[in-house]
Amino acid sequence: MSLFGDGLEAAVQKAFTRPAPKTAPARMRYLVKRLKTTKAVAQTLGVSQRTVERYVKNQIRTPRPELAARLEREVTRRWQPQVRARARQRAATTDGIVIDTRARIGYTAPIGTTDDARLRHVTIALPPQYAARLFDAQQAGAGDRQLQRIAAEGLKEVYFQDGGRRAGSLEEIRFTDIEYIEFEL
Repeated sequence: MSLFGDGLEAAVQKAFTRPAPKTAPARMRYLVKRLKTTKAVAQTLGVSQRTVERYVKNQIRTPRPELAARLEREVTRRWQPQVRARARQRAATTDGIVIDTRARIGYTAPIGTTDDARLRHVTIALPPQYAARLFDAQQAGAGDRQLQRIAAEGLKEVYFQDGGRRAGSLEEIRFTDIEYIEFEL
C-alpha cells in the first residue's frame, strides 16, 4: 500500500472489537472459513493446497517469514468486515476523520505572497465529506498521490481557510517530506 492508505487502514483497525487470530494454524482456519476452500486459500497465499491442509490440522505450526507476512496481511484484510464498514460509514456520515501529521506543507498562492513550504505539525479534524472521499478513493484503488490530494483539499479548507471564514486565493496545498501521518476515526 502507501503511507496514506496504510494510515487509513490502521485507523479503521482501531475500531476492531476482537483481536485477529495470532497463530498460523488459527489464521489458516480463519481463511479457509472465509474463502470456503483450502484451494482458494492456497491460491491466495501462493502455497500448495496440501500445505494449507497441514496448517489447518496443526501438523505445521511455524511458517516461513514471507508466508507469515502474507498470512497476516490476508487475515487482517478480511478481519471483521462489518465492524470495518460501520467505522468507515460513521466517519463518512457523522464523525469525520482526524489527521495528525508532521510534514513540509506548502501551497500555491498569488504573486507577492510567501508560498514556501515549511515544516508544520498539524492535528486537524476534517469534516465527514473528506472522510467519505478518502475511503471511497481508497476502495477504488487510488494511489498515495490521490489520497494525499484529497487530504490536502480538506486541510486547505479547514486549516488554511478556516472553514471558509478566511477568504484566500490558495490554489493548491502540497505535502512534501512527510515525517509521519496518522488518521483517527
